[in-house]
Amino acid sequence: METELKETPSGRFEGREAFIQIVRDSFSCAAQQGWQQIMVSDASFEDWPLHERAVAESLRQWSASGRRFVMVAGRYDAVLRIQARFVAWRQRWGHIIECRICRNLNQADFPSLIWSPVWALRRLDLLRSTGVCGTTADRRQQVRESLDEMLAASAPGFPSSTLGL
Repeated sequence: METELKETPSGRFEGREAFIQIVRDSFSCAAQQGWQQIMVSDASFEDWPLHERAVAESLRQWSASGRRFVMVAGRYDAVLRIQARFVAWRQRWGHIIECRICRNLNQADFPSLIWSPVWALRRLDLLRSTGVCGTTADRRQQVRESLDEMLAASAPGFPSSTLGL
């Protein structure tokens, strides 16, 4: 059975379902196109489809050697509570995943982003889930600059495993 090649999403989007589908499609494209790095940011990731089987499978396929995944959040409690497949993937592939926590932004101001060297997404209005995505160099550069600012103000968070006595 041949897998249908996904086209990288591009342009404006509006609504929760459109955002969710673009997240699904972006991870599928990352796996199919072999993106070397993915960086994501959101206050809590609670409305991302990281719990879905298709997203988990795309991330599993993407997880080849030399890849890097960076995640920045304001908090990880929703990820632990509702994104079980992502948490399992995080545990399995912890050596390529860096999770950071940035507590100095309130939820309304926290950027909701995906960045890769070839594609980027920025959710502009979190309540309406509107935003833009695509491959243009300036869009990727703007998203990367936002991520770099948050990374500079962040600390390690969401360990891949919890060691205890």
